[in-house]
Amino acid sequence: MMTPARSLGDYLRDWRQKRRMSQLDLALEAEISQRHLSFIESGRSIPSRDMLLHLAERLGVPLRDRNPMLLTAGFAPLFSERSLDDPALKPARQAVDMILKGHKPYPALAIDRHWTLIAANDAIAPLLAGIADRTLLDGPINVLRLSLHPHGLAPKIANLPEWRTHLLERLHQQISATGDPILGELLKELSAYPVGCGRVEMSRKADYASIAVPLELETEAGLLSLLSTTTVFGTPVDVTLSELAIESFFPANEQTATILMQIASANSQAP
Repeated sequence: MMTPARSLGDYLRDWRQKRRMSQLDLALEAEISQRHLSFIESGRSIPSRDMLLHLAERLGVPLRDRNPMLLTAGFAPLFSERSLDDPALKPARQAVDMILKGHKPYPALAIDRHWTLIAANDAIAPLLAGIADRTLLDGPINVLRLSLHPHGLAPKIANLPEWRTHLLERLHQQISATGDPILGELLKELSAYPVGCGRVEMSRKADYASIAVPLELETEAGLLSLLSTTTVFGTPVDVTLSELAIESFFPANEQTATILMQIASANSQAP
């Protein structure tokens, strides 16, 4: 039995419900009448392309999911999806490489929508030393799996329960925003990993608990305390760029800054 084709109203209704918005909420946000929106959702009125894109913007629909909505309404897809190696995305790839390189001696990496590693700077490598299951480093590398797997970075994360909760909450928020089933399966996998126990003293945890969750990572050079930030392209019109994120790590204390500088210096002097 064939599954009935989804209507434009189905798409709009599903995304409106994902955002926990009533018809009135969305109508007010889009500055149209509730009656007009009701007619669009019921199929009694066909919106213009501009109106459809306006509603998608108000709903925060990812670019990837706006193309099917446009097709359903009889319009051509608007948002392209290219590989980062595509010549058209060369300026964007150069920008990513510039950010990663400029962030040294601190670690930084670029990931796609499924947390697959796209690129990283040299400062990442020392953090991955001593991983028990080296197959986790075979491409494509999933950054979340590598971080929380019991044979990955997890045994080296001194505040594993805290960091695990932080990562799973971020993933849950991403699933709520996108409805991506692959991320849903990833969440199930990661949630099944053993929680482990943290080894960071309560006094150290209190230092950052009021502002951010640090990554406390045990390395051969000493305990690193890292705060992370996320950078995204502000005005993407390409699906690939809209889903690209750069995770940059900064030292949360002077000890970490000193260790990272020393590692970078030793690596630069190596033959």
